[in-house]
Amino acid sequence: MNIHEYQAKQLFERFGIATPKGGPAETPEQAEAVAVSLHTSNLVIKAQIHAGGRGKGTFTNGFKGGVHLCSSPAEIRAVAEKMLGQTLVTHQTGPAGKVVRKVLVAESVEIARENYLAILMDRATGAPVVVASTEGGVEIEKVAEEHPEKIARESVHPLAGVQPYQALKVARELGFEGNQLKAAAKLINNLFKLFLSLDCSLVEINPLVVTKKGEVLALDAKFNFDDNALFRHPEIVAMRDTEEEDPREVEASKYGLNYIGLDGNIACLVNGAGLAMATMDIIKYAGGEPANFLDVGGGASEEQVTEAFKILVSDKNVRAILVNIFGGIMRCDVIAQGIINAVKAVSLPVPLVVRLEGTNVERGKQLLAESKLPIQTASDLAEAARLVVGAAKAA
Repeated sequence: MNIHEYQAKQLFERFGIATPKGGPAETPEQAEAVAVSLHTSNLVIKAQIHAGGRGKGTFTNGFKGGVHLCSSPAEIRAVAEKMLGQTLVTHQTGPAGKVVRKVLVAESVEIARENYLAILMDRATGAPVVVASTEGGVEIEKVAEEHPEKIARESVHPLAGVQPYQALKVARELGFEGNQLKAAAKLINNLFKLFLSLDCSLVEINPLVVTKKGEVLALDAKFNFDDNALFRHPEIVAMRDTEEEDPREVEASKYGLNYIGLDGNIACLVNGAGLAMATMDIIKYAGGEPANFLDVGGGASEEQVTEAFKILVSDKNVRAILVNIFGGIMRCDVIAQGIINAVKAVSLPVPLVVRLEGTNVERGKQLLAESKLPIQTASDLAEAARLVVGAAKAA
């Protein structure tokens, strides 16, 4: 789950992480009111979408840039009128862009220099790691590729947390001294408290700036949360903006389905993440393109299977569907009946190939055959891939 920049700033304030004052707005009038409340002529307005590259983006109405410096509340209102309700296209949104439904109005600051700071889970060690660089304001992947020596890493003990000497070490590596060193170390400590308390998988500040007044501020942020821990944080769940997500993924989440939309035309319905990835691989190997990742889990109900089919056929690019089930916990006859009911419920408009293996597999295949529905069965995964790729090309 991702959140907007204005929501990230709210979390920063909650955990004592210094950031410029500001607030969100959904209308030009609200944007002007926020600007008035800040009592300054140094203002910035930022389009709020779940994508990077906003500053260099272009609106489909021709307006340039999703980030603008302004000198008065009236100017803020004028810019908000050109942003709100319009589609912003950046290098991360793709050509379709994203509709701007909110803007962030904040106090702008004069930047002396920019740094990068993040805390994320290191999958190799299973522990958090602090990543920092003096090359702030640009994508960290680019820095890692062109100047890996400019990236500092500090591993954190999962129980002990960030130690004072570690926070000071990272702050020094970012070039902080004196009072700025203390401020940066405090910010790093508070950032880890936030990371741990909210079950984050990533908190990224880019840039972490030093202002010309000598302040150390978190200017922009990106958050990722561990979805499996969200039940502990209803206040974070309330921040979810489903308008920013793929509607198919939103619908799938309602039924406990793990769905990710892709660009191909062969839909997949599989039980188990590893098997789902292998299924996508073999579709590619057979000359096709997967349209999605869909893991129904080890104990899917008939209702979940039916809803999964509804989501698959809602994708207008889909030309064929492959169901690949290994019945360990889940019995093949149960899943076969679920497939039959789902096909009847959605009036399936595209070819369907099913490969079953595992518990009660023969009974499952018998049910599919007796249904008299237009379902092709395959004896193994390679045959299933060939059949579904052929069906998609013929459709």
